[in-house]
Amino acid sequence: MTQQARRLRARLAALGAVGATALAAAGVQGAAHAAEAPLPVVITGEDRVDLSLHSDNGDPTEPQVDLRLDVPGEEFEGDGEVPTVHRGDYTIRIDASGLKGVAEADLPCDADGLVAVCTGYELYAGTTFNRVGGIRLDLSDDSEAGDTGKIVVTGEGEGLEFTPLTVDVRVGGPELLNRELSAPEGVMPGDDFELPLGVMNVGGLPAQGTVLRLLGSRGLSFPDTYGNCSSSDINTGDLLRQRTEVLCTFPDTLGAGTAYALSRQVRVRTADFALNDIFSYSFDPLEPGEEKTLHQGRRQGGGPDLTLERVADADPAQYTKYAELDLPRTNTYDLELTGASASGAAGEKVDVEIGFRNNGPAWIGALRSGGEPFSFTVTPPTGATFTKAPEKCMPAGVNGSDPAYLCFAPTPMLEDARFTFPFELRVDRVVEGAKGRVALPDWNNPYESDESNDVAWIVLNAPGEPGDDGTGGSGGGPSDDPSAPASGDGDGSGDDADDAGTGSASGGGPGDDADGGLALTGAQGVGLLGGAAVLALGLGAAVVLYQRRRAGRDGEAAA
Repeated sequence: MTQQARRLRARLAALGAVGATALAAAGVQGAAHAAEAPLPVVITGEDRVDLSLHSDNGDPTEPQVDLRLDVPGEEFEGDGEVPTVHRGDYTIRIDASGLKGVAEADLPCDADGLVAVCTGYELYAGTTFNRVGGIRLDLSDDSEAGDTGKIVVTGEGEGLEFTPLTVDVRVGGPELLNRELSAPEGVMPGDDFELPLGVMNVGGLPAQGTVLRLLGSRGLSFPDTYGNCSSSDINTGDLLRQRTEVLCTFPDTLGAGTAYALSRQVRVRTADFALNDIFSYSFDPLEPGEEKTLHQGRRQGGGPDLTLERVADADPAQYTKYAELDLPRTNTYDLELTGASASGAAGEKVDVEIGFRNNGPAWIGALRSGGEPFSFTVTPPTGATFTKAPEKCMPAGVNGSDPAYLCFAPTPMLEDARFTFPFELRVDRVVEGAKGRVALPDWNNPYESDESNDVAWIVLNAPGEPGDDGTGGSGGGPSDDPSAPASGDGDGSGDDADDAGTGSASGGGPGDDADGGLALTGAQGVGLLGGAAVLALGLGAAVVLYQRRRAGRDGEAAA
């Protein structure tokens, strides 16, 4: 939404809410509303488009301007028929004649050259269901650097008061590209490293100042400060979005076709838990008056200013739109499963609790994949059947014939994260020392430091003392004793009986979803293996089924 639209909508919010409520209560539409105050409608869309002389300006099939109508009232959410706020003919006129000789315009609806007319009858609250169409802009044979033009969008209809939209179009303005990055060698967790950063204006016009943005995900920080820079930290909420951001402003003009480098290399610090954290930077033109507001509400840096120095004979091929690195790549984590033991007579139900934890030292950000879960299988002991399973687990077999369960541990995962997965078993027949296997998939995960604790056991009716007969985990450690409590017991970091998704005691809260777990999208182990087959267990299909089941529960909870 444009700033113009936001300001107008704020001024008319009270009037719009009253009008929409009155319509809904009385069932009055169309002409009846026209007898009252006109219904305000704001035409929204991108209000500025810069066309580059050096690129295809994005996907040629995708419009740069998405025209919609913003109508007061709460947007409809849910299933069923969308209620209307207004019924009655209206017309939207798109006049792009101001682009003649500047750019080509592909207009929606009934277009005649550079003018198009769109018609409609029903309007709904909000913008989602009030789409007019898209405008695609491209260079013409006459386009030259510095050309400017406008598109004016207006509307009319009985009982409606439209706020028009003006789209400013500029050709060949300042276009800043960033110097490409190369990964420094030998960066270890806890190290500092320095990066040479630079910018080149490949546009047709000078940039009257620029702003540099440095971004580091949760495991990265910037220890140096400068007088023309400010910083902010986001260290709560969704782990995927926790980061440090630094903004530096440079008022000097960046000439067209010239390149510049920072007067000092930027120092980046890695945390001990960092693994494939993302550093990125970008230069953008300063908008008029923007420098005064960019640093507000942020920590102002100290010391001398960071400056830009002109670079002679720069190669445009060494500059790119996106500049980022994943560092460090040398850290590891240790995923550990712990089993359980129980005893019961035939027909009796018993509780067991599986543990899953990350022993670190690295966290598992899953930043590139968006956070998919790790999966592991839980098989019941011989002679027993699962009768209850945690919400983060589902039957492994699609047709329900497989007695095993597939469970999911969410990412991002903190470096000390602990989860518990409580199950209920029914003893169908007593089998002395029956064992059920709990296991991560067999995979070549370069970041897993200890595969010996990737398997644990559920032991049912073990002979003698628990732990006899080699019933512990495959590689020793905590899983050697099947009677030992599952990971997280007794330390205040375990989960509720139906919630296996809570993070570590030190930081599991950020990013929790409605079920108490972090968002179940993207396993770092999957994304980091460069597109390897997903966990060799058909995880893709399982995640779809899991998410559908979870979406159903979330919908019921919302109802």
